[in-house]
Amino acid sequence: MALNVNGTTIETDEDGFLKNPEDWNEDVARALEREHEKAGNTPLDDTARGLVRFYRQYYKERLVHPTMNDVLETLKKPGESHGDTEKYKTRLYQMFPHGPVQALCRLAGLPNPGVENES
Repeated sequence: MALNVNGTTIETDEDGFLKNPEDWNEDVARALEREHEKAGNTPLDDTARGLVRFYRQYYKERLVHPTMNDVLETLKKPGESHGDTEKYKTRLYQMFPHGPVQALCRLAGLPNPGVENES
């Protein structure tokens, strides 16, 4: 599979993840977003785009994918209860019903987290 971005072919795997994460840029991000929407997903809003930036930054700093718990801990404000965390999780699944971590990694141009530990 591949994306055509400004006349350049960007290779993706069969699940839509970039084969070369270094290919990601704002134009590629928009192309990935269009593919996300063509697959019948809800269009991204500013919150979702912020999560994509969070995923990119987290991966850049730690060289591992953020987990659902990492995202929830980042969203959680001091003093919030477990119930508040569950509300955030519910919201993430409303935005990305087929799996927030997978979708956000794909949109952020990161490697597929499902194959992270494969050799």
